This record gives sequence, structure tokens and C-alpha cells, in this order.
Amino acid sequence: MKVKEPQIGGICQSRQGRDKDRYYLIKAVNGDGTVMLVDGNFKRLSSPKKKNIKHLTLLPDRSEAIAEKLACGKQVFDTEVFSALKAYNNPKQEQEVEDV
Repeated sequence: MKVKEPQIGGICQSRQGRDKDRYYLIKAVNGDGTVMLVDGNFKRLSSPKKKNIKHLTLLPDRSEAIAEKLACGKQVFDTEVFSALKAYNNPKQEQEVEDV
């Protein structure tokens, strides 16, 4: 299933640029074809990355808890975002933990 429209709290992968192959969480969707992205580590909630939707692969996965907090205006912490993306950005490390 391919996602065509970005959603707040959705997970995406960068296809172009210096951050190619990194995974991000969508913080906001702008009307000009761009989104604001965070990863909880390099791009924090206080200074999100603005990226064109054309340069992203939108995944069907979504962090419901973070999306709900962002929609309600509640405080979201960078550690929550980092934890939600940990399995995507460090797949080898997660697999080693599961094997132990």
C-alpha cells in the first residue's frame, strides 16, 4: 500500500539530499508541497527540517500517539520521536537486541 498524501505523525524516508535514506516523522504539512520533518536526534522539534514531498517516500506506518499529541497541541519530546524511529534508523541494532 502506497501513501500518496502526507499525514501528521506519518513516517517517511528521504530519497534525495545529504540525508538520503534517513527516516523522519512528519511534524507539519505545508500547503506549498513541503513538510516539516523531525527525527528527535539531528532534527529536533524546535528546529524541524523543511523538505519537498517529491524527495520523500511516504510509508504506510504512522505514530498514532505522537500524531494525536501534535494535533491536540500537547507537548511532544524529542526522545519520543527518536524512540518511534529507532527501529527504522537502526535496523541492525534492533535485530541484535531481539536476538539476545
